[in-house]
Amino acid sequence: MKIRHLLFLLLLLVFAPLFAQTDGRDSILKLRDWFLRDPETDSLQGVSAERAYQTLLKNRPSRTVVVAIIDSGVDIFHEDLKDVVWVNEKEIPGNRLDDDRNGYADDVHGWNFIGGPSGNVNEDTYELTREYVRLKPKYAGADEKKISRKDRAEFAYWKEIDSKFQQRKKEVNEQYLLYNSFYKNLSISNDTLKKIFSLPQVTAAFLDTLKPRTPVVAFARYQMQLLFQNFGPDMNPDDALNELREAVHYYEVQALYGYNEDYNPRSIVGDDINNPNERFYGNADVKGPDADHGTHVAGIIAANRKNQIGINGIADNVKIMAIRAVPNGDERDKDVANAIRYAVDNGAHIINMSFGKSYSPQKDVVDKAVKYAESKGVLLVHAAGNDGKNIDQNANFPSRFYADGTECKTWIEVGASGWGANQAFVASFSNYGKKTVDFFSPGVRIFSTMPENQYEFNDGTSMASPATAGVAALLMSYFPSLTAAEVRQILRQSARKFDNLKVAQPGSGEPVLFSELSITGGLVNAYEAVKLAIEMENRKAGNSKR
Repeated sequence: MKIRHLLFLLLLLVFAPLFAQTDGRDSILKLRDWFLRDPETDSLQGVSAERAYQTLLKNRPSRTVVVAIIDSGVDIFHEDLKDVVWVNEKEIPGNRLDDDRNGYADDVHGWNFIGGPSGNVNEDTYELTREYVRLKPKYAGADEKKISRKDRAEFAYWKEIDSKFQQRKKEVNEQYLLYNSFYKNLSISNDTLKKIFSLPQVTAAFLDTLKPRTPVVAFARYQMQLLFQNFGPDMNPDDALNELREAVHYYEVQALYGYNEDYNPRSIVGDDINNPNERFYGNADVKGPDADHGTHVAGIIAANRKNQIGINGIADNVKIMAIRAVPNGDERDKDVANAIRYAVDNGAHIINMSFGKSYSPQKDVVDKAVKYAESKGVLLVHAAGNDGKNIDQNANFPSRFYADGTECKTWIEVGASGWGANQAFVASFSNYGKKTVDFFSPGVRIFSTMPENQYEFNDGTSMASPATAGVAALLMSYFPSLTAAEVRQILRQSARKFDNLKVAQPGSGEPVLFSELSITGGLVNAYEAVKLAIEMENRKAGNSKR
């Protein structure tokens, strides 16, 4: 492939998403709380939380609801979160004792299942890599004809794992080298022109007038012209470089850690990884080394609505319980199961899970924890994933479906909607499924909290899930008689429908009815959910008087 064509493809892959929705983005930037808004009062397809507060919930009493956030960590000292953080009143901070005897010392605000006495896990491998490492000693180079009957199914599984691992590892390493090379060339070219010609910013107009006198300047001019030719004269190269740096980092982490069969950080935790039923390990550091993702999730649900700073979360009477179990890589089934159990045992009403993976070798352990949560009346809200796939056909764990085929009745699976209209309404990256995804929720350009008192926009079903968890918390707070199963029923029944709306199917881009992408064919709707909750509450009150 000629280098000019290669660079164009790299540019297209990295930068096209930045400019695909420029016109609409300008207006959205002025409304950072669009996901809270209502289509009738604001002409925005948000969750209608503000409308619900201003009308149906006005002057109505509420109770405090605890939402557990199983994630990468939460900055509990953030200016917009510190007053809504759950506190374990039975634990004395910092004394290194398990005062409440729940098995976790100093768990004042939650627990960290991927930390240990000497630190925290940040990067980890993918489950595909771990399965490859687990099965390789037994089956690598084995003669298929000599495989025993009892091992044939596992051997077939090994062949699938081996093939996918080798393919994915090769792809990731190639992408990392290509993106890194391109980033270095473009960065050097940008810096060279700025330094030589004392420019605050390289522009297309400057390049048009530039007559290179050295090979270095000629090369730099050529590189920068490619950028402007493909994406217009108004692009800021510095912004483009920042986005490209993120792409390089994305593939670097995968290459160095995710698909590295020799990497294993689990010694940091110090548990017995071969014992899936072990429960008491970890540390009390609920922030960890990289709390970006979990902090953003927390803000969507619970950012303080009364302090007049930052943003407003969806729920106005809620406490967030921070549980760290998700590294930069795939979470482990054992940690997920223990995180769910910890949340349930410590009083969580709702658990938000903005994570997922394609393999779950210890699914039985997770199933037991999910069944435990279901039996205790806890609502579990899970992100559908960002692969643009139909998860009716492609596995995405954890799942509402148990190994025996039965289903958790307090589970909600959420896809991501956007602020775009018509075909752009569904996020292009969102997973979907007529049998597996309950409904969609805002997950594009969501502005929320970040560590160290910062705020940023993020995209993902990871944002759509807490938007739904926030609406669920609102219902449980103002209607305390509702059970988790009833909240799920109400959210499903009240989801906003769009008659005959055709959208671009995630992944393929082909036109498809929005109603075919989820169980309800709808969008989460706090206003209508509150109306149904009032009706259900009135029915309950009427029945109790008979």
